Amino acid sequence: MTRHQPEPEPQHHPEPAAGRDPASPAEEAPRSAPAPARLPGGAAVEAEGIGLKGPRGWVFREVSVEAAPGSVVALTGASGTGRTCLLLALTGRMRLTEGEARIGGLRLRKQAAAVRRTAALAHVPGVDDLEPSLTVGEHLRERVLLQRRYGTAPLATLKAALRPPRQRRADARRVHDEALAAAGLDLATLPKGPRTAVRDLERLERLRLCVALALIGRPRLIAVDDLDLKLSAPLREEAWALLASVAASGVTVLAVCGEPPAELPGDVPLVVVDTDRATGARTAEDDPAEDAGPARQTDATDGTDETANETEKETADALAETGRA
Repeated sequence: MTRHQPEPEPQHHPEPAAGRDPASPAEEAPRSAPAPARLPGGAAVEAEGIGLKGPRGWVFREVSVEAAPGSVVALTGASGTGRTCLLLALTGRMRLTEGEARIGGLRLRKQAAAVRRTAALAHVPGVDDLEPSLTVGEHLRERVLLQRRYGTAPLATLKAALRPPRQRRADARRVHDEALAAAGLDLATLPKGPRTAVRDLERLERLRLCVALALIGRPRLIAVDDLDLKLSAPLREEAWALLASVAASGVTVLAVCGEPPAELPGDVPLVVVDTDRATGARTAEDDPAEDAGPARQTDATDGTDETANETEKETADALAETGRA
């Protein structure tokens, strides 16, 4: 005798909603994964009639700047005209005497601490000098550790501490690699790789390392002093191309130079601020004893010793004014 087994009932699948792909795995989950956090954009620089007065009189006066986020602001002029002081003032590390300025929407005279958290010094001799005896890798590891400990908000630090050790190491490696790529520093091209001592780096390689260290903190603005000092014409072009690439990524760049370029690669906005004119705004009794000469291009064969001495004197004046640099 043959037994008849009941036929299985057909399964009814719910029809997908209009405009959705039934084979998409993302639609099966009740909630999509959160999007990765976006990096903050560059900081706009707005200054109107700012000035700074030191123990020996006015360093600069009546300086006005207007630069959009992601621009390169070239602070040009002869040595001794307050270029370094203006650089430190716009990053919140020197207190203005007059005028109003906003950095990324923050009022510089009343929110200097907040400005310092968003602006990083990439290369300012006498303020953030590298340790010649340490290696490139040691500088990078030290900056990552300092950023993890002091450079983030308390809540973010707590969240990072609760992550698994493997994820923390992966995050640190990602930030490390992104900063090196943005600065164009390839450790494999160095004589001893990451074990290369800072004293053995060339001038441009040291600049790239300083920029990479500054970018580890993911600032909205970075500041570079003496960009074209002791650089030949081809190396100056590479240095400006480096700053242009950083600005193209969205970070605003302040750079002190002897002579700015006519334009930057990639159509990056360039704003030129002439400190010679700011020096001319001083009163007669506040003028320095030595008259500032005309701005000129500085390279490795044109009066570098004299220019270096003037730059050291200018940096010393800046350090005398700021106790937080």
